[in-house]
Amino acid sequence: MTAKGLGRGFESLIPTDLVDEEFDLTAVEDKVSSELKSLSLDDIIPDEEQPRRVFSKEAIEALAASIKEHGVLQPIVVTKEDGKYKIVAGERRWRASKLAGLKKIPAIIRTLDSQNRLELSIIENAQREDLNAIELATAYAKLKTQFNLSVEEISAKVGKSEASIQGTMRLLNLPDDVKKIMVKEKLTEGVMRPLVSRDEATIKKVLPKIIKEGWTARKVERYFQDNKKKSSASMIKRHESHKDEDALSKKYKTPVVIKNHSLTFKCKTDADLKALIKTLL
Repeated sequence: MTAKGLGRGFESLIPTDLVDEEFDLTAVEDKVSSELKSLSLDDIIPDEEQPRRVFSKEAIEALAASIKEHGVLQPIVVTKEDGKYKIVAGERRWRASKLAGLKKIPAIIRTLDSQNRLELSIIENAQREDLNAIELATAYAKLKTQFNLSVEEISAKVGKSEASIQGTMRLLNLPDDVKKIMVKEKLTEGVMRPLVSRDEATIKKVLPKIIKEGWTARKVERYFQDNKKKSSASMIKRHESHKDEDALSKKYKTPVVIKNHSLTFKCKTDADLKALIKTLL
């Protein structure tokens, strides 16, 4: 297997871009109880008891195309069983790798005992009251991606609602430096949630205000609501201006531009200008 296929090496132990080892409370234990190897695809078998058996053909083909170009960037997770390696997480990557013509794939190998211990450790950590929201989101993401647990199953195991778990996990979509600032400044999940769907430039613009002025979650939401209203009003105003520009351009047979509080007629020649002035007078 080439270095390309193995991605970032052993630090790829966490097979998802959403899980940053800096916020993973079980990362050290994970490394001790796991082994990263390049396994033959023929030695790997799917888990027939895995309930999620539906795989989109189009999605697998798209992933296979990506793997052909970039390699397998995140390893799958397997346990050894009867001389074979059973997939715990990453069956889509395994199927796509076969379709891409690969012979081997990077895989995290765990024993069943270590897999169970890690799962229990993550669940216990996720139930702690002293975790920051990013650590909590990381725990949920790890349960989802490395243990193939659905949000419903995570909800049952940690005793929190599915909506709460999904909302917390969305925080992992924030830029890495923003997540670090969130933890450092002890910003709450409620304050940060409205930023998740915003572009990075907007986040960088509003985040200093949140920190300096101690904004509440309600104030952050109100800020974006007010800006949305301003934006909508501006769009309506521009639309009306365009209609007026078209009407005036047609009436005076010359291009017209309306901007702020000014009205501009654009004439190509002196003769056109004199004709326009005559018409206006």
